[in-house]
Amino acid sequence: MNFWKKLKKPILILAPMEGVTDTVFRQIVVSVGKPDVFFTEFVPVDALFSKGQEKILASLKFTKKERPVVAQIWGTDPEKFCLAAQMLSKLKFDGIDINMGCPDKNAVKSGACAALLKNFKLAQEIITATIKGSKGLPVSVKTRIGYKEINTENWVTALLQTPVSALTLHLRTVFEMSKVPAHWDELKSVLKIRENLKSKALIIGNGDIKTIQEAKDKCKEYKIDGAMIGRGIFENVWLFNESIDVSKITPKHKIKLLQKHLQLFKKTYGGSRHFELMKKFVKCYVSGFDGASEKRIQLMQTKTLDRLIETAGELNGRI
Repeated sequence: MNFWKKLKKPILILAPMEGVTDTVFRQIVVSVGKPDVFFTEFVPVDALFSKGQEKILASLKFTKKERPVVAQIWGTDPEKFCLAAQMLSKLKFDGIDINMGCPDKNAVKSGACAALLKNFKLAQEIITATIKGSKGLPVSVKTRIGYKEINTENWVTALLQTPVSALTLHLRTVFEMSKVPAHWDELKSVLKIRENLKSKALIIGNGDIKTIQEAKDKCKEYKIDGAMIGRGIFENVWLFNESIDVSKITPKHKIKLLQKHLQLFKKTYGGSRHFELMKKFVKCYVSGFDGASEKRIQLMQTKTLDRLIETAGELNGRI
């Protein structure tokens, strides 16, 4: 059941991003260039067992063409992680990932996500509980290399003492956010720790990668199993398709893909998800050509999803 073991290396992954990597955007990415692995947006385990369960389950939608797809969860209660893992197994996800790196203030204040970098014991208990409930699904962790300061050796040792299937490292501390270059050299000590502990976990690097070639170069240079790309997808939705020269994609083609994205959003959610979320994607498609800035302004000024769809169509008709 461990899909990670079947993937060809280097493994190239689209990073989980809140308000971005929902089933709609993942389907759009599939249509133009699919990564090796998708992750969902991050989901709080508490909400999976609350009155808001229905809304949260909607954020866990996926289609067969998105596989392999990993559900990312976060929280602080090991028992709820176990129960969440059981639920995700029934939903037939390919894997489960635990978020131990997000610096969101509310999540950290609750002791979750990046706060776990200061609570090794709880982090290990959460991993153990998730594996217990996963019914054989591989469990992975996405994290950073320290809280205020780099603490790679102690933190990674604690994580790899558990039987996680994969460990993704955003190679910055929590305090650094994304304001400094990623510390890729830290991976040297990570691989030594894996060897010393005889861990079978795959090591995935994350930070400052904008292209597939950069990802492959990093994997080769640091001898890791794969790389995760996040913000680079905003600059090039076709990022994972090496056969396409993005400089040759016409403005009409870009806006046509935006229209497809908007229509799929409407079909998938109706009015259950606020259309303003779609505006963050406008720059993905409307950039890199004369007049793009003015066209973006027109799109950003719309007040409804239907008007946003109409405006995209009008713009495409004038290009």
